[in-house]
Amino acid sequence: MPGILRIAWAIVCGVHLSLATAGAASAQDLDALYQAKAVVTGQSEENRIPGFADCLRQVVAKVSGDQRLLGEPAFEDLLPKAGEFVSSFRYRDRLEGIPIHDEQGTYDRPHDLTCIFDRTKIDAVLQSFGRKPWLAPRPRLVVFLGVRQNAKTFTLTSDGGDSPYMGRSFHAAATPLAITILLPPKADLTQAGLDFEALSDTDMAALNGQAKAAGGDLALAGSIVWSDEDLGWVADWRLAPAGETHYWQVRGVSFDEAFRVAMRGAVQILSGNGSPN
Repeated sequence: MPGILRIAWAIVCGVHLSLATAGAASAQDLDALYQAKAVVTGQSEENRIPGFADCLRQVVAKVSGDQRLLGEPAFEDLLPKAGEFVSSFRYRDRLEGIPIHDEQGTYDRPHDLTCIFDRTKIDAVLQSFGRKPWLAPRPRLVVFLGVRQNAKTFTLTSDGGDSPYMGRSFHAAATPLAITILLPPKADLTQAGLDFEALSDTDMAALNGQAKAAGGDLALAGSIVWSDEDLGWVADWRLAPAGETHYWQVRGVSFDEAFRVAMRGAVQILSGNGSPN
């Protein structure tokens, strides 16, 4: 069956899928799961269309937990028609309160475009690609991260002064996927003896116990090491839900991208879409 027809048929079937999963989703903020925001220039239809496409990518990744879906050719074919899946949208002028100046008009002022998508249609799109909405409560991940840059090593903490911008970057990677992350306080890691070297040698069962003590549900453990050879950071990640440890790695990237890879991999595992490559 051609891709578009397959999706259209799934939209019909998706009504039943949405009803079946409604009970599991009752504790979730579904509006947030099926909502996304993009920055566009002005409020014209010309700029709204790519904004809709950007929001569709975000929502599909967030609701399914599987970023790989975004790379499928049949999904790319849907992007020009992304507006068909939007139930409502609104704008906010990012320069609100600042008068129009010089030769600037309202058409070239940056706006936040917020899109709320039709749940039944999004669930049907996922079904057409063999995915399903991930509506179970999402665990709070406590991040245990060791960092090495040349001779300097440290662990990322909620109150340490080594790299506060890394903490902000990690939270920024988690938010679009509707995941809450926690960074442990420095005193807790010191008390547990979890420095850079010890973190890599500590098994996930012990780290999961530390995560629960810190108010989270699961540990996301990793290390990032600066590599001159790779012209970037080499990041290794571990996650062990239900006792099975999953490993994944990325090389030669910024730490922002290393954290995005961490979150995409964690969400792929937790949503039941398998291990990251």
